[in-house]
Amino acid sequence: MKIVTLTATQTLPIRHAVLWPNKSPEFCRVEGDHSALHYGIEMADELVCVGSVYIGAEKNSARLRKFATLPAFQKQGLGSCLLQKMLDDCRQRGLAVFWCDARESAIVFYQRFGLAPQGERFYKEDEPYFKMRIDLQ
Repeated sequence: MKIVTLTATQTLPIRHAVLWPNKSPEFCRVEGDHSALHYGIEMADELVCVGSVYIGAEKNSARLRKFATLPAFQKQGLGSCLLQKMLDDCRQRGLAVFWCDARESAIVFYQRFGLAPQGERFYKEDEPYFKMRIDLQ
């Protein structure tokens, strides 16, 4: 397992395959991709997990978006390793808050890292989500 930094373009195939396979690959692009921090995990030189962190306009918050692991590599701890790396990097940058819009099916995963649900359930393309956050300092 190797954690790598990526470009937004390198994240697109996994974003598309895992998160929105019934949409176009362009649907998986995010405003601000050009300035975000993109992370990945390679197994035997194959990219299998990606996540992107967008630093807030106030520069004291970070938002996780498009966090995905190929199905054959899920439930092996790769996403946990990558999320911990992203949280550690945000703390080292002195950021105060880390947050994401989490699919309802992933709430327990994020809670293991100290993120807590905020507010009410909402939907994106019929998929239920909760906003989740953690104070980093």
